[in-house]
Parts: sequence; structure tokens; C-alpha cells
Amino acid sequence: MDMIEVYYAEDDGDIANIVKEYLGQKGMKVSVYPTVSAMKQALEKHTAAVVLLDWKMPDGRGDGLCRWIRSRWKDLPVIFLTVRGDSADIVSGFENGADDYVVKPFALEVLYSRILAVLRRSGSAAERCLSCDEITIDQSRHAVFYRSEEIALSGAEYRLLLYLMQNKGRTVTRGKILEQIWDAAGNYVNDNTLTVTMKRLRDKLSQPACLKTVRSVGYRMEDTL
Repeated sequence: MDMIEVYYAEDDGDIANIVKEYLGQKGMKVSVYPTVSAMKQALEKHTAAVVLLDWKMPDGRGDGLCRWIRSRWKDLPVIFLTVRGDSADIVSGFENGADDYVVKPFALEVLYSRILAVLRRSGSAAERCLSCDEITIDQSRHAVFYRSEEIALSGAEYRLLLYLMQNKGRTVTRGKILEQIWDAAGNYVNDNTLTVTMKRLRDKLSQPACLKTVRSVGYRMEDTL
């Protein structure tokens, strides 16, 4: 299972660290943003699988941020966090497009189960983003990121990386890659085309350790961090 990316808007560092550590143990990658503006900037660069929104932020409220998110990503799962008894906040959250809410103080197990629930309801939302070490593919935008920086790839380079990511942990033969990436489109190319495309891809991704050559067989992507 690929690591699920979680963006968390929270200005309380202690709470944020506790949540980040717990979800990390559950196989989730949590990025914390202490302001509304920081969360917006992060989402504009790369879309996570699910967003957690604290209700009261230094530079805005959760309902406004949720409304902004929903205007751009219709299906991005959003869970907002509110203090006990603030029923007006709960109503406002749903009115502005939130998928669920968790009341503070919350049990970490409850938050985790709510995240899994919204991901199940969103269908393929968790599958839009594939990751391996510091490389991420946002399939909904056909965008590739290395260490949060978007990398410009050619069509062949993108298809090659996507195919390897979709088969992460498995060795894929050179013949199978040529068949799936080029021959399937009616472009019959020689074996050297794959070698050249792979070299360019590795160069653009700063020679990632997670993209391995299996000598005389093919290639395999696997997490190393």
C-alpha cells in the first residue's frame, strides 16, 4: 500500500506533532501547515489524499479554507477539527463542503478511522497520488514532484515513471515496459529508446535511489527512506 499523504492545518505545534507521529506509524505521510495561507500554497503545488483543517487559524477560519478547497477540488476529502459544543462551526463546515468532523479533544484512533472512512467514500481519491521516497505523482493533474518541486517530464518519461510507480515493489522487464509504454500506442521502437528515456528520467529526478536497475532483466521502484 502506498503511503497516504495528509495535509494538516494546525497552529498548535504540540498537537500537530502528536498527530503527525501517530499517523506516521499508521503509514501516512503528514505535512503540517500553521496558517491558512501556507495550506493554500501547499495545495496549489501538490494535492494530498486528504486534508485536516483546524477550525481556528491565525489568519482565517476552517470554513473559509474549506470553501476555497472545494471550489478547486470537488472530490478532495476534507475533515475539520472543532472544539466540543461548537455546533455552529460543525454546521458551517458541512455547508462549506467538509466531508466529516472530529471534536477536540479527540482520540487518535478515532481520527485515523475517520480518515480511512472518508478515503473509502471518496473512491479513488487515495489512489490519485502515488509516491516512492521523495517522488510523487498526482495522476489527476499529470504532475510529478521531487521534494515538493514540480518536475517537467516528457510524455514518454511520465508514462514510464507512472508505470513503474503503479508496479512499485515489483521488477518489470524491459520487454514489458516497451510493450506497455510504446507498443500499446502503436509506436514500435527499439530497446535503446527505453535506455535513453530512463537516463533522462533519472537525470531529472536527481538519480533517485528508489529507481533501481535489475541487471539483464529490467527495473524496479521501491521505497528506501
